[in-house]
Amino acid sequence: MTDHIAWVALSVFIFFFALVTVMGFFAARWKSGPVSEHLDEWGLGGRQFGTWITWFLVGGDFYTAYTVIAVPALVYAVGAYGFFALPYTIIVYPFVFAVMPVLWKKAHANGYVTAADVVHGAYGSRSLELAVALTGLVATMPYIALQLIGMEVVIKAMGLTGELPIIAAFVILALYTYSSGLRAPALIAFVKDIMIYIVVLTAVVVVPSKLGGYGAVFSAANDAFTAKGGATGLTLKPAQYLPYATLALGSALAAFMYPHTLTGIFASKSADTIRKNAILLPAYTLLLGLIALLGYMAYAAGIKVTSPNDVVPLLFKTLFPEWFAGFAFSAIAIGALVPAAVMSIGAANLFTRNVWKSYVDPDISHAGEASVAKITSLVVKVGALAFILFLPTQYALDLQLLGGLWIVQTLPALVFGLFTVWFRAEALLLGWAVGIGWGTYTAWSNGLKPLASISLGDATYTFYVGLGALLLNIVVAVIATVVVGLISPAKRGAAA
Repeated sequence: MTDHIAWVALSVFIFFFALVTVMGFFAARWKSGPVSEHLDEWGLGGRQFGTWITWFLVGGDFYTAYTVIAVPALVYAVGAYGFFALPYTIIVYPFVFAVMPVLWKKAHANGYVTAADVVHGAYGSRSLELAVALTGLVATMPYIALQLIGMEVVIKAMGLTGELPIIAAFVILALYTYSSGLRAPALIAFVKDIMIYIVVLTAVVVVPSKLGGYGAVFSAANDAFTAKGGATGLTLKPAQYLPYATLALGSALAAFMYPHTLTGIFASKSADTIRKNAILLPAYTLLLGLIALLGYMAYAAGIKVTSPNDVVPLLFKTLFPEWFAGFAFSAIAIGALVPAAVMSIGAANLFTRNVWKSYVDPDISHAGEASVAKITSLVVKVGALAFILFLPTQYALDLQLLGGLWIVQTLPALVFGLFTVWFRAEALLLGWAVGIGWGTYTAWSNGLKPLASISLGDATYTFYVGLGALLLNIVVAVIATVVVGLISPAKRGAAA
């Protein structure tokens, strides 16, 4: 990266950043409601978002700035394996269609704001509620840090070095989230996604036309992977089939367990809104596939980088006029603001409802809940900023990996409780602990890699650790439920 400031790109960047900043503060007056008087207003936007707002909001916090940076970077580094994000975003939407409307109905009927609220309502267990809440909080922090890393990458691509630009962006994000709550990212998501669509659709037309067509793009990528050797290539190696499939399935199951994606679900105005979104959201999968192709295009453009994360910024700087590069960089940076804001709100809702209200101030008023959540959202963002300022970036990447493994362990407690009261809270808590413990140990002992191998006879099978831990979690929960039921057959949860 050069330290020469690209003034035209920077001017375009500042214009759009200022535009969304104004929109962020204006959002407090959008879809009027007492933002500071009730957690439903600040943390869920008044539970009134229809199909299109939900589509932009959920898509906006699901497809993040780091996605635009990291997916092409992974495709650039390893080839076909980097496309695992495509099948997982296809698998996840039938899951959303079938499960999330049921979750919404339960949350709407009982005034639940978080997944941990739902779990407590289903089983009446403060311990299980706390486990789900803490898992969400811990899994979200490195995810926010990754958004700031994505923003940092494009800021540096314009020649701005040092920590001040990212701190300034953070302060703006923190203030309008504090002021407007979920309304701010919901409103900004419109701008962000339209800009991302313009950037990506332009890139997939213009870049190949400048490089000799898609034939030349794939040929250059194939030559590069052939020279690199190993597990890279335009198509998967046979040994990659199982890890690819399990990684896609495990990631799909984890995706809507995160507090930020569930916040979009809780904020919807009806179950039908969620069903319609499950039908419409795959449009983002098409966009993701096009984004991933940027990794192959980089080879055709002769891009050489020391860090794969620099591939997308350098591709735009090399092939596009400076003003369009600035437009693309601002789209990516705004693409960091939306999910970072929703993530901090989701984490703040969890802390307020399932830690503060449950253990510190059970009689807190609605306005008090909103106040605690607003302050918590600031603390969460300060933590994420400190993460990238004072710790190596690799720590955020490693913890993000573990975060996916951890958050999927909350699925049995949250999802099973929507359809059955058979499971016992003690058993689900034990399953959660075993899944977290085994998964963390296995990933850690493998050098913090997402995959593990098991030998059965003469064959060795490699799979996603998070999915393996989830299966172990469920088996333990089933066995423990049977055992606990035999010991104490009369005791049941407080199913709502």
